Amino acid sequence: MNVFEKENVTGKNLEGKHPNMPLRFLTASSIIGDKVHNEKGEHLGKIEDIMINVHTGQIEYFVIKFGGFITIGEKYFAIPFNLLQADPQKKQFIFNESRERLEKAPGFDMNHWPETNFHAEATYWRFIG
Repeated sequence: MNVFEKENVTGKNLEGKHPNMPLRFLTASSIIGDKVHNEKGEHLGKIEDIMINVHTGQIEYFVIKFGGFITIGEKYFAIPFNLLQADPQKKQFIFNESRERLEKAPGFDMNHWPETNFHAEATYWRFIG
């Protein structure tokens, strides 16, 4: 029986004070609202929502809210899960994109969500590649 099975059977944490280090699991509620920065430290927004493929159980994309003030000028971007990296020390996510590029990108309207088909990935993050 491995450690996880033993913990599930006994209900006891067998991995010490920080069993989730290195980071393996995050709850959806702990991710929503997290800040997103780029590698330069520029603030790019926050995670507004998480889109899960109900057929595979995989996270398809994060919805990032960028810019604006009191809903004026806000933009939303659907960023594929694999393009964000968790930074557990700073409790934020890293997206390797410039703030300037997001300012120029169209984003999407929250009332018209982007397609989530695998072949349509480029439709929701248009300036990859």
